Amino acid sequence: MGVMVPVRVLGVALDSAQQHVILLAPLPGPGVEDGVVLPVWIGPQEAMSILVAIESAATPRPLTHDLMVVMLRELSASVERVLVTRLAEGTFYAEIHLRTPRGPFVIDARPSDAIALAARVDAPIAVAEAVLAEAGVPEGAVEFDTRGDDDRVEEFRRFLDGVDPDDFQG
Repeated sequence: MGVMVPVRVLGVALDSAQQHVILLAPLPGPGVEDGVVLPVWIGPQEAMSILVAIESAATPRPLTHDLMVVMLRELSASVERVLVTRLAEGTFYAEIHLRTPRGPFVIDARPSDAIALAARVDAPIAVAEAVLAEAGVPEGAVEFDTRGDDDRVEEFRRFLDGVDPDDFQG
């Protein structure tokens, strides 16, 4: 796996094709290149889940990642850290490292799910140095629309407030 670089979530953005991207930036430290951002493309549901977590927004019903937190807590497990471990053929891979009563446990995960979970429990996130070197971009090199995160969270809240379970019956 190599050297892991601690990162923070800068936010969720839209690229020029209106695809959701989570932006990760290395935490300051020795040997860390300043001004590099790792864009990881994710689906709209995962983007909303991450936004809800980083904005500490309340939802009327638990989202999938909220349910994961409850399940882990009920099983006396906790998220120790999340690692974005590799990039192969344009696909990012991640691991969720858990502490359980039976010892450490590692789960293969999509980075979007791992990050959404980490954001809810304030677990550290790190990226393999090789992934950052391969896919990291200078902070100003690519234009991402990061405006409107609050608007998207508010729109999602309005949707959740107005949704009726009967709307989903066939």
